[in-house]
Amino acid sequence: MGCRQIWIIVLFLCVFQFLDCTVSSAVEETGTVSVYGRAAVGTIDEDFICATLDWWPPEKCDYGTCSWDHASILNLDLNNTILQNAIKAFAPLKIRIGGTLQDIVIYETPDQKQPCLPFTKNSSILFGYTQGCLPMRRWDELNAFFRKTGARVIFGLNALSGRSIKPNGEAIGAWDYTNAESFIRFTAQINHTIDGWELGNELCGSGVGARVAANQYAIDTINLRNIVNRVYKNVSPMPLVIGPGGFFEADWFTEYLKKAENSLNATTRHIYDLGPGVDEHLIEKILNPSYLDQEAITFRSVKNIIKKSSTKAVAWVGESGGAYNSGRNLVSNAFVYSFWYLDQLGMASLYDTKTYCRQSLIGGNYGLLNTTNFTPNPDYYSALIWRQLMGRKALFTTFSGTKKIRSYTHCARQSKGITVLLMNLDNTTTVVAKVELNKTFSLRHTKHMKSYKRETSKLPQDPNGEIQREEYHLTAKDGNLHSQTMLLNGNALQVNSTGDLPPIEPIHINSTEPITIAPYSIVFVHMRSVVVPACA
Repeated sequence: MGCRQIWIIVLFLCVFQFLDCTVSSAVEETGTVSVYGRAAVGTIDEDFICATLDWWPPEKCDYGTCSWDHASILNLDLNNTILQNAIKAFAPLKIRIGGTLQDIVIYETPDQKQPCLPFTKNSSILFGYTQGCLPMRRWDELNAFFRKTGARVIFGLNALSGRSIKPNGEAIGAWDYTNAESFIRFTAQINHTIDGWELGNELCGSGVGARVAANQYAIDTINLRNIVNRVYKNVSPMPLVIGPGGFFEADWFTEYLKKAENSLNATTRHIYDLGPGVDEHLIEKILNPSYLDQEAITFRSVKNIIKKSSTKAVAWVGESGGAYNSGRNLVSNAFVYSFWYLDQLGMASLYDTKTYCRQSLIGGNYGLLNTTNFTPNPDYYSALIWRQLMGRKALFTTFSGTKKIRSYTHCARQSKGITVLLMNLDNTTTVVAKVELNKTFSLRHTKHMKSYKRETSKLPQDPNGEIQREEYHLTAKDGNLHSQTMLLNGNALQVNSTGDLPPIEPIHINSTEPITIAPYSIVFVHMRSVVVPACA
């Protein structure tokens, strides 16, 4: 073997921290990933990964930055090859159509008498835009696109129709569903497949711009259920009825679920836990484990309210962009955001959240795809690798060692084994971790915390050292957290000249070796040989 080949091998080992190749002394810590595999603590939908398409026109600007371009469902280039391939890769991707302007949209159905006009900017009125319209020609184009890409569609309806808005934001009156029912009926008659109809956007609780009382919202939801039952009476499966699509307030949600009775299939809430996109401390929040932990309180509250109610509805996150008002350039569309995003996916799964919709598929500074050239941002690849490796069952997982490691485990999608997700939020410390299985497990609840005791066992060992696991190490190009290029096992993930996505390929590591998590890195570990009762 020549010197050149030897140096290539040494460089490879350096990249994955298997050798200490730094000039100064590296910081290294050990830790243990403990996985409870007797039973799942949460179960997600097969199409758990979801992304949104919004209504915002190019004139939508935040903090002096206009980041939406032609990413609206009304003007998005549906013929773009990268866009089509990006959706097809999830097989299927759930897409939620909705956003602030959905509540002031009319639908150009045959019996609609109003002219079909586009949104026009007007800062003096609610939401800053005049009423807009969805032309049925565009609706046909969108549905042809959804069929071609295999997307599953959730459509958000105009819940402010027929209401008057007081100066304090209180919406008065019942939902006028005449136009919406006509639209739903038209959609069904021409055989456009919709997986779910969602009522309203951010009108629950205190609302954003406007709010509807829980009792009235429940009545409106029952009316939507009756419409769906009438229109789809001979269709199976029937589209889901979903709501309220807004921010969680415990008292409001409790009343709503009680009074909506069994009209709901899924209850949706929105998450923007990082604050405004203009915040200069977003990265500090993302890399702070204590800050990330705070959202677990709300996940737990939602789960408990559903459990205590008589509803058959399940929990969804219907929209989540982390930082509101379109995110922040070179943060919410850069490598660092995957720490927040994957942590959210892991946390949501633990609390039995069935679907998680990312704001957005494209548009704003938080799109999975670049708004102008459609190339995938780092979070797109994080979502895709999650989709390929993480199965439906979430297993309770803890990490003993540094607090800067985030750990989640699911039954594997590709085998009867498990997939472990580990994220290192520290910028200097390499963590070397072993995985052990818990034989017994018990939870003791305090106000906001859980404690556990365990009896552990080691992983099955192969005396010949021939069993291998698959590892996917994700890092930022040049170690720059603001980079919009993600490296997989040291190789840049980039589409080719014809718009094809890069292959997602692991490295194979001897199963007897510990897992190495480099500073500021993310590792998915697929362990085919580790079979636990929950995944059998």
